[in-house]
Amino acid sequence: MMYRPAVVAFDVIETLMSIEPLRARLTEAEQPPHQLEAWYTRTLRDGIALSSTADYVPFSDVAEAALRAITGYSISGEQVARVMAGFGELPAFPDALPAITRLCDAGVRVACLTNGSADLTSAFVERSGLGPLVDRVICAGDVYRWKPAAVVYLYAAEMLDVPAERMALVAAHDWDCHGAKRAGLVTGWVSRKSGGFGAPFAEPDVTGEDLTEVAERLLAMEQ
Repeated sequence: MMYRPAVVAFDVIETLMSIEPLRARLTEAEQPPHQLEAWYTRTLRDGIALSSTADYVPFSDVAEAALRAITGYSISGEQVARVMAGFGELPAFPDALPAITRLCDAGVRVACLTNGSADLTSAFVERSGLGPLVDRVICAGDVYRWKPAAVVYLYAAEMLDVPAERMALVAAHDWDCHGAKRAGLVTGWVSRKSGGFGAPFAEPDVTGEDLTEVAERLLAMEQ
């Protein structure tokens, strides 16, 4: 039986942080707007594939290479730099601050656990007003693996000084929840009205259409 977590770690990109503004930057770089989804999916695929062979390449390097690939290597270096710079300005989803505030008010510690870089994530946390509420930003690069490798979640639990079973991972990605579940964590999946959870993956402990709903359901778990 899973119990109410003492710590909740949030995935960042597409969970707390919206990548939607990058669509306009792709358009400015003479790329079709629908390339945003293909680019981010390619980035995740390549980063996770490298991790599965015990190799590690930082998120920004993988994302840049993926951007060049999905454009058929037609995009200029200047355009790549302009698009990539957009990561430094991405906003939080409107439900991020209320959900994290609710958890903190209930005495639950909050952290960020990301495949992205420490610098960009820390800047995002401060820019979004989450700084006073987030105990720690933990990056997969600390252990030279990408999520959903189990070592990433277990490392986060160790850094936060909490048993894995008393820590939750909240993410918008079913594969991320699956990885955390297999590592022994409590899991919360935010659907953002995207439809059902992926059938091949282990079911999350709680689900919600937004982060506030996920937070409330985590808090409702037996203590």
